[in-house]
Amino acid sequence: MSIQTVPLETLHKIRQYLKSALVLPAGEDNPRLQAPMDEEEPPEPGSLAELGGLFNFGGTPELETHAPNLRGKWFVSTVNPGSALLKLPGLRLKPGIRLVTYLSRLPNEGMGTTWAVPEALSTTAQLQAVLDQDLKDSPPQPAGALAHVMEAIDGDRSALSFVIASLLQRELREFGASGKRQDWTHHRLINAVPAQVAWQWHTTPPKDLSPKVLIYPDQRAAIEFFSCRIVAPIAIFQHVDQYPATGYQSVAKSRVIATPKQG
Repeated sequence: MSIQTVPLETLHKIRQYLKSALVLPAGEDNPRLQAPMDEEEPPEPGSLAELGGLFNFGGTPELETHAPNLRGKWFVSTVNPGSALLKLPGLRLKPGIRLVTYLSRLPNEGMGTTWAVPEALSTTAQLQAVLDQDLKDSPPQPAGALAHVMEAIDGDRSALSFVIASLLQRELREFGASGKRQDWTHHRLINAVPAQVAWQWHTTPPKDLSPKVLIYPDQRAAIEFFSCRIVAPIAIFQHVDQYPATGYQSVAKSRVIATPKQG
């Protein structure tokens, strides 16, 4: 077995790159309401020419059910999350697979869910077909989507590839989230206990908070790193991701190990 310590600065650079690569267009991140509830109804057409104008563009905007909106209706993002892998060493998207993201927006919050889909099933019509179903409270899942987005990832099994995979899966999980739906966004990667807070430890304080990768002889791997959530509830987290001998779909566990002392 070999344990490799990874500089925290490396994790910062990887995360910063992912955040810069996974950016929504303004029109998808904060779409304008197409038909505000408090807006007056449009005036009645005064001629057949004006009436015809209502149909020249496919009807009124309210009927475009799959377009970006602030009414909480899911729609397909134009962003290709797979492009974030183009400049990352050690990882790649498997051939014939495409990453697609669905978004839902309300005025003060947003949700996103990203899937890995075979390219043959990733046409716009196929991706939008699920949006015609009654989703209730469930995010849309397109036909043929892999069970976990990280099943679509392959790599060279290097220590750095596991570091990238652990950060990638967290950024993809939060991609498209806004407002109260955000969590990982509020975490800061650390390699030492923040001194600004007096901490109450819920376990034996770790002696070394440096990010580490452990690679076993059978090619299984594990990565440990730490973060501090800087927005309430403030806490120090330990993250341990365990990878099988093949693939990059990890069993990821995160737990709170310290919180601010009360009083």
